[in-house]
Formats: sequence, C-alpha cells, structure tokens
Amino acid sequence: MTEQIHCGQCNPPGVFAARAGRTMLAGAWNENPIAIQILGICSALAVTRSAQAALVMGAAVTFTAIFTNLLVSLLRRFMPQSVRLIVQMLIIATFVSVLDELLKAFHPEMSKELGAYVPLIITNCIPMGRAEGFALRNGPALSMLDGAANGLGYTGVLLMVGSIRELAGNGTIAGFRILGDWYVKSDFTLSPSGAFIVLGLLIVCYNAIRLRAARAKEAAHD
Repeated sequence: MTEQIHCGQCNPPGVFAARAGRTMLAGAWNENPIAIQILGICSALAVTRSAQAALVMGAAVTFTAIFTNLLVSLLRRFMPQSVRLIVQMLIIATFVSVLDELLKAFHPEMSKELGAYVPLIITNCIPMGRAEGFALRNGPALSMLDGAANGLGYTGVLLMVGSIRELAGNGTIAGFRILGDWYVKSDFTLSPSGAFIVLGLLIVCYNAIRLRAARAKEAAHD
C-alpha cells in the first residue's frame, strides 16, 4: 500500500494542495456518492420528508466518514488484512452509537423522525467504502478530506431532495413557510413513490449538467 508522505522534497505543499483539491472535487461532485455511485439510496428516500431531517442525516454521515477515515488511516499499518473489515465496522459503529445517543438526548423529536436510519449508518456503504477504498491507501489529512467531500456530496443531494419534497408537500422548507395559504399541499411528494421520482429526476439533471460541462471542456480544448 502506498503512503502519502508530506515532506519538502517528495510531497511539497503545492502537490498536496493539488491532491486535496482533486479529492474534494471528486467526492463532492465528480464521483458523488448518490448521483454517480448510487450509494446511500435507502436513506436518501427514507429521511428526506423534510430539509431539516435530510441535513441532520447528512451531517451524521459526514461526521462518521471523516473520523472513520482518520482512524483507519492512522491504524492501517497495524491492522491485519484478515480482520480489517471487522475493525472498520467497529470504528463506524462506535461513532454511530455516540451520534445516536447524542441525538436522542438533545433532539429527541428528530431522533424519532429519523428512526432506525441513524443506527443503520453502520451499514451505509459510504463510510465503509471510503475507509476501504481510500483511507487504507492514503495519509490522515487526505483521508479526512475524502470523508468530508463524500459526506458533503451526500448531504447536498439529501438536502435538495428534502427541500423539494417538503416544499411540494407542505409549502415549507426547514419548517419555514415559503408558499402562501393558497398552496394546496401534496401528499404524493411526501410518499415513497414521490421520493423515488424526485431523486430520479435530480440524478438525471445532475448527470446532464456533468455531461454538458464535459462536452464544453472538450470543445474548449479543440
């Protein structure tokens, strides 16, 4: 496994900054966990009835991904290959358990709204995938940036889906009235079918924007 060494000769600050920028762009946009990798779809459909719930869920996954990547990167030299997945699961489970208890203590209503999906972050493919695919091969700083980027990419999609569903369903965003009393509420967008359609349309739009940007870049080079 390759190790990223930050020193003046083999990895100058400019090189590290460039890698950090590519890492952030990849996780947040170019390889977005939901829109490109199709990971975390269950939570994207289940916890996006409101923008607030989507934001809390996204923050929980981001926190877990950042600190899981940090610990896995620090422990990668001492972690036997035969038990690495078990160790990663234990690290994820520890952070998730702490988050779940904090949410129950300080925001019980949100904990009830999110239900089992916070504890199920343990089985979410994003923290495990980034730990296995990135943190085992890179240093702590880049690993934390990778976790943050993928968490932010995940949060961004959840927040957009949650805002659209809440606005169409209740006329509000994060509980604040956006549409007047004239608006007729729609139960469909708050249903599982509505969530699937909103997410699907968002992914289509996302990939259309990426395709247009790629074509524009190719045309500029030509």
